[in-house]
Amino acid sequence: MMIFLNYLFIFCARVTDVSMSTIRMLLIVRGKKNYAALIGFFEVIIYIVALGKVVSGLDNIGNLLAYASGFATGNIVGSYIENKMALGTMMVNVIPKKVCDTELTQRLRDLGFGVTTVEGMGKDGPICMLHIALQRKELPTLMKYLNEIDEEAFITVSDARSIRGGYMRKIKKK
Repeated sequence: MMIFLNYLFIFCARVTDVSMSTIRMLLIVRGKKNYAALIGFFEVIIYIVALGKVVSGLDNIGNLLAYASGFATGNIVGSYIENKMALGTMMVNVIPKKVCDTELTQRLRDLGFGVTTVEGMGKDGPICMLHIALQRKELPTLMKYLNEIDEEAFITVSDARSIRGGYMRKIKKK
């Protein structure tokens, strides 16, 4: 029983520290260095304790398997947590295939999205491009709405490291 608890401890410690590492790296990329440093502090403590358990019993294949499987699982768990946190802002560029009129732009604004419309020239003639800045957690709502009104629209999504000025507010739920 005690050996199983040791394996479980190593596994859980690795899941925790690798998940924390994933979150920490994403916070660094998004410019939140103080939160990243705090997470890194606890991440390293957990890592060293887990590594110590494995190194003190390198002849025990169970320790190695628990360590490796905890690492693999931690990557999955960390990605899942980061997805749920949905930190940051996004820039979405939309070139509608069907229609780009003031009604579409106004409907997006009524939903709470900040929209800038730009006229351009595409391969087949004049186009309208929509630039939409939003919180990452609001992206599924926007994509659902865009798919409902124009499933053939050309859409690109990118991370925005920082946004200054402009218009952004919480979107309204349908």
